[in-house]
Amino acid sequence: MKKMTGAEALWLALAGEGVDTCFANPGTTELDLVRALEQRDEIRCVVGLQENVCTGAADGYGRMLGRPAATLLHLGPGFANGIANLHNARRARTPIVNLVGDHASWHLPYDAPLTSDIESLARPVSGWVHRIDSVDDSAAAAAEAVRQSVAAGGRGTTLIFPADFQAGDVTQAAKIERPGATSTSAEGGPDTAQCIERLRAARRVVFLLGGGGELSGLGQRAQRATARLCTLLGAQAYAETFPSRSERGQGLPAFDRLPYFPEPAREVLDAAELVVLVGALPPVTYFGYAGHPSLLVDAERLLVISEPGQPVAGRLEEMADALGAPAYQAAVSSLPDAPEGALTPARIAAVLARELPAGAIVSVEGGTCGYPFYAASSAARPHTTLTNTGGAIGQGLPVAMGAAIACPERKVVGLLSDGSTQYTIQTLWSLAHENLDVVVLIAANHQYAILRNELRRDGAALGTRAEALTALDHPRIDWVGLAEAYGVPATRAHTAQELTEQLQRAFGRSGPALIEMAL
Repeated sequence: MKKMTGAEALWLALAGEGVDTCFANPGTTELDLVRALEQRDEIRCVVGLQENVCTGAADGYGRMLGRPAATLLHLGPGFANGIANLHNARRARTPIVNLVGDHASWHLPYDAPLTSDIESLARPVSGWVHRIDSVDDSAAAAAEAVRQSVAAGGRGTTLIFPADFQAGDVTQAAKIERPGATSTSAEGGPDTAQCIERLRAARRVVFLLGGGGELSGLGQRAQRATARLCTLLGAQAYAETFPSRSERGQGLPAFDRLPYFPEPAREVLDAAELVVLVGALPPVTYFGYAGHPSLLVDAERLLVISEPGQPVAGRLEEMADALGAPAYQAAVSSLPDAPEGALTPARIAAVLARELPAGAIVSVEGGTCGYPFYAASSAARPHTTLTNTGGAIGQGLPVAMGAAIACPERKVVGLLSDGSTQYTIQTLWSLAHENLDVVVLIAANHQYAILRNELRRDGAALGTRAEALTALDHPRIDWVGLAEAYGVPATRAHTAQELTEQLQRAFGRSGPALIEMAL
């Protein structure tokens, strides 16, 4: 009877815990893991041409399903290549299981060229890190990694797997301890009665809603309950500036995002006697700005209804009922009027809001069109929006890919900017290779617009050297040619009418497509 290897035991344990997808960029120290996948038809393996594609895709997958995908990465340098999107995933509280191969345990003391301190790389972006220390540890470690990934509202876990323990034979039947499932459904937080009393006592209330799963502050139920409370209290509500996941569209309240820059954010928050955190962190400025406090709301004015990553819909509904809030009444909304003329961010937002299919998922990265679209999307058909939670750019395209694999029945849109998308442009090949139903929209203004906006703050001039350092127009990137080289059909739109026609064609077919939106 053939014995089971450590790699085979690991995949068997992961599959037993519900892991069915792995985003992989393996190398020599992971080849036994690759071989062991031959026996695991229930695990889909998706190749990414760069590790940050794999980690970003796992983020998009986990945001949509609330359970982890695996990544398969090559040693410390491979893991390091994926850290940027693991940083974003940590901010999104996404469950992910990272599998990182390492040199054979007996080879590590010799400091070979690819030897590195993988644990030190992993800890800042992982809630749990474990080095497999024997063949017989592989199955139990894999099962524990999955359980740890859904703890604390969702987090990344990292398993470091030396090559000799992958290849070795398991010497005893794997006994995986299965304690009670880690609960992610309990609605924790302060005493409901105390929350109600503070709401009653405050004269100006602002709710700040955090993103996540269906029961989060930006799920449908929680948004409707918040709208009831706003009607009763005369309060305002905003989504956090960069929510991991937000339900949007007709039938839901038109809550906009808290502004990015401190001046408009403070206009919202400074006048509030009470800022109610519903699965959101206390608001801070994105960077340090002279003349503005980093912490935008002092602790005395904060009321925490729930911590990030925890379900909160039931508690909000209970509070609304206890206060006698009126029933939720959805505003009657219609699609935006069809815009005409040369493309602008506002016209792009209106076109996409008009044409977006019901049930779509929109992965947003970049401020050029992201902010206008989020505001316009309240009138679109019901959909889900995913944003860049941690600010490390290169997230939008792989997150769209992961969402498409998680939810193949839903159309996915990547609403992206030309500078940030270059960080993970290799994702286009994976979209074509897997024939994923993703429409990529590139706002091509051929510049790092967010940096220019920061440089111009307070009326400052944009200097010649600063302009050159933020320019992407010499040479201009040919997005149509680039996409087609990766196997993705592509077109270019200059006007709102052209964008409408091209979007309708892209939504009317299956498989990937890219539209360069010339600004």
